[in-house]
Amino acid sequence: MEKTAVLAITKNGVSIGQNLKELFPDWSIFAPAKLSNENSGIIWYSEPTSEKIVELFKNNNALVCLFSLGAVIRLIAPHLKDKKTDPAVIVIDDKTNFVISVLSGHIGGANELTQEIAEKLGALPVITTAADVNKTIAVDLVGREFNWKIDDESTVTKISAHMVNEEPIGVFQEVGKKNWYKQLPRNVSIYDSLEDLKKSSSKAYLIISDRIIDGDFVKESVIYRPPSLVIGVGLHGDTSKETIREGIEHCLEKFKLSSKSIAKLVSIKKPQDVQGLTDIGKEMGIPVEYVNREDLAEISAPNPSETVKAFEGTASVSEAAAIKVSGGELVVEKQKFPPNLTIAIARIVN
Repeated sequence: MEKTAVLAITKNGVSIGQNLKELFPDWSIFAPAKLSNENSGIIWYSEPTSEKIVELFKNNNALVCLFSLGAVIRLIAPHLKDKKTDPAVIVIDDKTNFVISVLSGHIGGANELTQEIAEKLGALPVITTAADVNKTIAVDLVGREFNWKIDDESTVTKISAHMVNEEPIGVFQEVGKKNWYKQLPRNVSIYDSLEDLKKSSSKAYLIISDRIIDGDFVKESVIYRPPSLVIGVGLHGDTSKETIREGIEHCLEKFKLSSKSIAKLVSIKKPQDVQGLTDIGKEMGIPVEYVNREDLAEISAPNPSETVKAFEGTASVSEAAAIKVSGGELVVEKQKFPPNLTIAIARIVN
């Protein structure tokens, strides 16, 4: 876990904290100064524990508490927000019999961390989330390790209930890594097309796509957006971020593609990076990659331009860059936006 704090408030807890520090050297161990044994590996605090736990809760990715579950709940309850932002919270009893996943089990990683701690301490992991207990698919975690995004979080709880209750679930996938599951539960079936999925007797659907999908069945679906689209950009040195944004948005809307699936913005390597492209990349939170003109010149693009070749030394920028970086095929051929912008989109092959 990226940043983990351990809070001990008893002598036994301090001993457990010292043990955890040996097992997880990057973790920070906190305990009241009144229990100090002058161990330099522990951070001794003087303020009330009720104040310290709030600070640790807000400033860490995970919080491991070495005291009773009831006390932990009372202390953190007023500060809970939602599962997307709350840290993982784990409780270990005073005799290390149990390691309990308390909060943010899935998205926050508490369940996984609970298993790891329990294994190293020789304790019993206690995990109560339904997907784990029933050994089924955790709908909110599908593709998380591959940076997939969920299109609309509002359907997750409902579809999760169908999954846990072992009702028929249909899956359609057209992009992204295929190894997101080890073994499908018996109530989950994969369909080769969106039409077959719609015709199935499924109660709910998991759809993995970079396309905009319409229809009433979307209300019974969780749609995942893998980073599958590479946007090639041909531009001048003074092309503004506003112009680039408008071009990208126009193409996505016209060809019904999701902005949440953009993996990279790519263009030709120039003596100086184009500020507009740098700015739009930062604004959209999307990395920008540049390709040498010699590499672009080797790519066979469907719409080469002699004018572009005269200025850039290669007959294609947007199409060639998208093809080169994606390793795949164009889904949007070059679109022109006068006076000085072209956009092309390719899909990554997994």
